[in-house]
Amino acid sequence: MIKVTVWNEYLHEINNPVVASVYPEGIHGALSDGLACEDVFVRTATLAEPEHGLTEETLNDTDVLIWWGHLAHDQVDDEIVERVYKRVLAGMGLIVLHSGHASKIFSKLLGTPTEQLKWREADEKERIWVIDPSHPIAAGIGEYIELEKEEMYGEHFHIPTPDQLVFVSWFEGGEVFRSGVTFNRGQGKIFYFRPGHETYPTYYNPEIIRVIANGVRWAAPSATAAPVYGHAEPLEKIAVKA
Repeated sequence: MIKVTVWNEYLHEINNPVVASVYPEGIHGALSDGLACEDVFVRTATLAEPEHGLTEETLNDTDVLIWWGHLAHDQVDDEIVERVYKRVLAGMGLIVLHSGHASKIFSKLLGTPTEQLKWREADEKERIWVIDPSHPIAAGIGEYIELEKEEMYGEHFHIPTPDQLVFVSWFEGGEVFRSGVTFNRGQGKIFYFRPGHETYPTYYNPEIIRVIANGVRWAAPSATAAPVYGHAEPLEKIAVKA
């Protein structure tokens, strides 16, 4: 059983009737419904909850954390960001969606100001091309995913060179974007996936959910070797130098 926590600000859905009509149970509710299955347990957490719903107990019981944020990146407490950061380094998977690119946790883990990119809201077509068909996150997807309407994100995207580039998006207005990238930090795996603007029903699209579900399985902790840091005693006897 893979234990997933879906974190969402849950502000657009409360304050914007258009978004509420698209996601009446919140973006976190739609993702939870789409991802839950017999081998994946999903809980949700939101900004307004105590400790943003990301208590030590919750994070220690989370294999993969999914993050969606937009309006209130600055309202996420630095102590909670540090808590998530340490859990990722210790092996918890992290999936960052859409505008979560500008979150404190994504920037901290990648070491760059990840909010820097082009954007436009113009109801334009997005075609998400599979760049690495051998990658497990792309399993079950054809050559591309086509979304009738989405927000445009365009290069340059201020991130380090990804460990793996899985998807690249093309938009009707002409821009392209590295829309599916992975990184390794410590023992943790990170997957950023671009689509998911709040006014579009993107998270009901079965191919989008398939990609995120694949990402959950890819990012889940595995039995990797645990690194050891700090002062170390020698494994072999060191000869005394004359």
